[in-house]
Amino acid sequence: MTARYEFVDEQKATRNEDGTARYAISQMCCWLRVSTSGFYDWASRSVSATAARRDRLAAVISAAFKAADGRYGYRRLHAVARRDGYVCSPELVRGLMRELGLVACQPRRSRKGTTRQAAKHAPIPDLVCRDFTASMPGAKLVGDITYIRTWEGWLYLALVIDCYSRKIVGWAMDDNYKTPLIEDAIKMAARNLPLPAGAIFHSDRGSNYTSDDFAATLKKLNIRQSVGRTGICYDNSLSESTNGAVKVELVNRQEFPTRVYAKKEVARYIELFYNSVRLHSTLGYCTPQEVIDEYNNTKLAA
Repeated sequence: MTARYEFVDEQKATRNEDGTARYAISQMCCWLRVSTSGFYDWASRSVSATAARRDRLAAVISAAFKAADGRYGYRRLHAVARRDGYVCSPELVRGLMRELGLVACQPRRSRKGTTRQAAKHAPIPDLVCRDFTASMPGAKLVGDITYIRTWEGWLYLALVIDCYSRKIVGWAMDDNYKTPLIEDAIKMAARNLPLPAGAIFHSDRGSNYTSDDFAATLKKLNIRQSVGRTGICYDNSLSESTNGAVKVELVNRQEFPTRVYAKKEVARYIELFYNSVRLHSTLGYCTPQEVIDEYNNTKLAA
């Protein structure tokens, strides 16, 4: 980060190896209207404490950006720096990212939807009403399906997210998005997270989510079913944003030759990054696992 200078005390310009001119310091000081003694006084100074702190912060930001595989923007990198004990502003981190040439991954425009409304189904209430907060883990779950392009064709991913911790507690993948796919995801969630009495699962009105088979699966797990309105993405915005993160931070950044390879990469992303490493702004820049651990520790201490 600190600039380096070559000083030449010659009266006439010389030439560097590449042929560019190298002028005498006295001549350059004259052009810039500064004193030669003042220049040498400046050049002899050691690196300031402010510059040294800035260099250390730049190293921390660069390392964190690399560790997150380019997924963090300046707000999350600022959170990383604060967690490491650095006192700095988000704008300073943003400026350092610009100087370092660090650009986080960006979203693409969505082109394909997977929601297919059933022609007829039993009335299902909206028990969430866009309130994606919860008092404890497992009390309120949301889910949706997204898709991944592979060289073998589409791979569909069903997610189940815990509203309390934002943790992806269940998922399933297959070459179709029929009802067994989402049944596998919700069953995995029930295995991974103790569900309190009255737990809710919320989704859109896709034909598989409103099917009798899925309703029976939820009933066996003692989960109340909830759905949003048709075509209103805000009614299931937590699932939409989670799917968006998977797309931006993983799917859109690489090619998947096979479905098997895609499954491994998605599982690795969910378990080794999203749930355990990724900082969430809605969680005060904590990870989902940290929130779960804090809840469990508080419960044990009570």
